[in-house]
Amino acid sequence: MRSDAEWQARLSPEQYRVMRNHGTEAPGSCALLGEKRPGTFVCAGCDSPLFEGKVKFESGTGWPSFNEPIEGSVETTVDRSYGMVRMEVHCATCGSHLGHVFDDGPPPTHLRFCINGVAMNFAPAEAEEAVR
Repeated sequence: MRSDAEWQARLSPEQYRVMRNHGTEAPGSCALLGEKRPGTFVCAGCDSPLFEGKVKFESGTGWPSFNEPIEGSVETTVDRSYGMVRMEVHCATCGSHLGHVFDDGPPPTHLRFCINGVAMNFAPAEAEEAVR
């Protein structure tokens, strides 16, 4: 566990607002929105793997969307803010707010994990060795 001062030192002001104060980044503002390379999306707060690039899809919402997390990587809680009832998604390791999950995603899960891009970093897959 980190103190509030440690979180503020580790995260940018925007990351801190989103991840520690349950904020939301502006739609379409994230560089990871267009990320399509093979790799893994990891928590910006603790570097824990969250989503594999192969389950990312274009939802048209303006936020990176995935249809399933890496097993055990996220937890959910009920979010009743702003007069809505939604399922909040947070990192299972450090507890940081990541976004929300909805039941309007593609098969096979029909889930849409709508995740704030500032809450993640992207780790590209290692380049395969050249065939001899």
